[in-house]
Amino acid sequence: MDKEVKLFWQDFCLKHNLPAGTKVDAWSFGYSEKDADELAELVKRGIKTATTSEYVPGDEDMPKVGDWNIILDGQGKPVCVVQDKVVEIIPYSQISAEHAYHEGEGDRSYQYWRTVHDQFFEEEFKANGQKFYPQAPMVCETFAKID
Repeated sequence: MDKEVKLFWQDFCLKHNLPAGTKVDAWSFGYSEKDADELAELVKRGIKTATTSEYVPGDEDMPKVGDWNIILDGQGKPVCVVQDKVVEIIPYSQISAEHAYHEGEGDRSYQYWRTVHDQFFEEEFKANGQKFYPQAPMVCETFAKID
């Protein structure tokens, strides 16, 4: 975590009376600066309140309810802080239209979400030397923007 992000978190902790040393992760959405900027802006505006990622068994950093996250833009600059409220592992093909809506992307329809995410996960699995499949377990997070 770079200095600017650390200062952003320290200021957040002071403002919200969180103890020093409260654990936080900082990350951006997608693979491109453009995606990171667009999706961070949706979170900042309160439109995007959910995300989906590949489940990796045994991952020590798997999200948990109550986790704090700093959402970064495409330049790695902090945009806002979110806190996980719901974390579920669901087979990709069973992710609901409601979850897709809360992801806040495009026209917020399940059809849009599925088209974009099919492509995203096919590329992500391929980059990891795997083949994407409909029953792939996914981590579905719902979060609240705190600041």
